[in-house]
Amino acid sequence: MEHLGNQQIDHENLTDWRKLGQALHARFGIPDLVAGAGFVAAIAGVAEPGGHRPHVTLTYSGVDVVLASHVDGRWVTPNEIELARTISHIAAEHRLRPEPGAVAQLELALDTADADRVAPFWAALLTGDPDNRIHDSVFDPTDRVPSLWFQDTDEHETPRQRWHFDLWLAPEIAEERIAAAVAAGGVIVDETEAPSFVVLADPDGNKVCICTSLDRA
Repeated sequence: MEHLGNQQIDHENLTDWRKLGQALHARFGIPDLVAGAGFVAAIAGVAEPGGHRPHVTLTYSGVDVVLASHVDGRWVTPNEIELARTISHIAAEHRLRPEPGAVAQLELALDTADADRVAPFWAALLTGDPDNRIHDSVFDPTDRVPSLWFQDTDEHETPRQRWHFDLWLAPEIAEERIAAAVAAGGVIVDETEAPSFVVLADPDGNKVCICTSLDRA
């Protein structure tokens, strides 16, 4: 199945959805848990016959849906595009409001000069299987913990910071979130790759990347 890039996904005009790290994300506000449960059941009713594996979370205020293929990593394919359109149609029938700017994904990133040496430890720790690594990342098959990717780097002496968060946000709210973090005491370390990502640091110098799907292949 074809893996779709960010620009291809943008051309699909999925107004309720945002592409974050690897998957399509959507959030639909709900009036109450009963309405939310009915929406979740409707999603299951269309996903199960087609062999889809949506990750659906029901909370008191909304339903979060994540769509990605689980074959050889996490990817968006035409199947996810089709399912996203169907789910949006169901949401409209249920009179639920889409909240695309509210989606977010937290990803862990670890600098290492030897991913093959450290990956089995983190795969075993996070997922219970030391072989659960695909390409440069560890993905939890149950999607209960954040994904971890290994950023290639030269050998270096500790205590240089080796861990950082990648916070994926909807493009339309990224600047607002960055401004809020700066107002709360943070600093912008590097914005040369904006809007793809901007590096921030807290008052102690710990870095984090604010990432969007913009200006990516």
